[in-house]
Amino acid sequence: MPYNFDEIIERKNTDCIKYDFALKRGKPEDVLPLWVADMDFRTPPFVIDALVEKSRHGIFGYSESGQDYFAVLQSWFLQNHTWEVALDWLVKTPGVVYAICTAIRALTHKGDSVLIQQPVYYPFAGSVLLNERKLVVNQLIYAENRYTINFEDFENKIIENKVKLFILCSPHNPVGRVWTEEELTRLGDICLKYGVTVVADEIHADFIYPGHKHLVFAKIKPEFAQIAITCTAPSKTFNLAGLQVSNIFIPNPDIRHAFRQEMAKSGYNQLGIMGMVACKAAYQNGRKWLEELINYLGGNLDFLRSFLNEKIPQVKLIEPEGTYLVWLDFNQLNLSEDQLEDLIVKKAGLWLDKGTIFGAGGVGFQRINIACPRSILEKALGQLEKAIKTFKQ
Repeated sequence: MPYNFDEIIERKNTDCIKYDFALKRGKPEDVLPLWVADMDFRTPPFVIDALVEKSRHGIFGYSESGQDYFAVLQSWFLQNHTWEVALDWLVKTPGVVYAICTAIRALTHKGDSVLIQQPVYYPFAGSVLLNERKLVVNQLIYAENRYTINFEDFENKIIENKVKLFILCSPHNPVGRVWTEEELTRLGDICLKYGVTVVADEIHADFIYPGHKHLVFAKIKPEFAQIAITCTAPSKTFNLAGLQVSNIFIPNPDIRHAFRQEMAKSGYNQLGIMGMVACKAAYQNGRKWLEELINYLGGNLDFLRSFLNEKIPQVKLIEPEGTYLVWLDFNQLNLSEDQLEDLIVKKAGLWLDKGTIFGAGGVGFQRINIACPRSILEKALGQLEKAIKTFKQ
């Protein structure tokens, strides 16, 4: 039986950040949320069954993963990304952002430079600045509704600022790029040349649209593996963010030791048992469910594309190659940032992520989460269409 991604599941009054905290975050209580990166789809039934079974046991003491947990991870990455991981590379953390912050503290000192490519997932910049490092930005090039990398600027920024660490977003959130082997190789070769460690956030690696292929950065060259910290998690793929489980792979023993030492300083040791149970069940049984999900998301993307082209041509879709987070260009409306926010929130009644939080190049953009039943997406776009027509009159 196919999975029902059209089902609308009530999420209000479930302590859900996406639906229950609008007022606390400065939005109208009845706003329709398509912002934060979790999905409005129920996690797969086999994950729920595994969690229920574990709950019935009734003891939730200190837990650790065994060889069977790693075997499931190993099989998933080999089958889905042709990447063979080793057990001693694995470090488990409660989240990817936690891992990024840990890497920053472990491998740089206060005042050292860390490079990111904006517009990019906004916790990157926060992680650098809150840890008292210098933020260096290699701004992506936006032309003809597509983003590319300014490699000359990338290398110059590394030289000029003596960059120690580069945080790679692959696939890229929010611009939707799935970097090619040529692009990743050029980035990696530059980092090798100047001794830059690469923290590769690959959390969206399982969401790739036809015609594109995600390549694990650490897999491209053996030398890249020795400078890479690869951040993975089942949280985006199977809607498990609240269970706080991430799997970080660090082949270089010196980097791994430094990372583990920094984790120890934070007092963090074992994952919660439910996160491990969910991760194992998801990776063990989730291929078919994921295939159906990606097909459904492709339909949502087709709907979004057609709707914008036919009814709101002033809003430009930045064609995503991966992820369920879509970057929209509102600049043709010629609105100030305050006017655009007023249009989105007050006139359209929507809660999206405004582009400026993603840093340089985000002015006039909004990020929309299309991982929802199509009826919700249709409702949201209808509200946006009406708001734009009213706003421009």
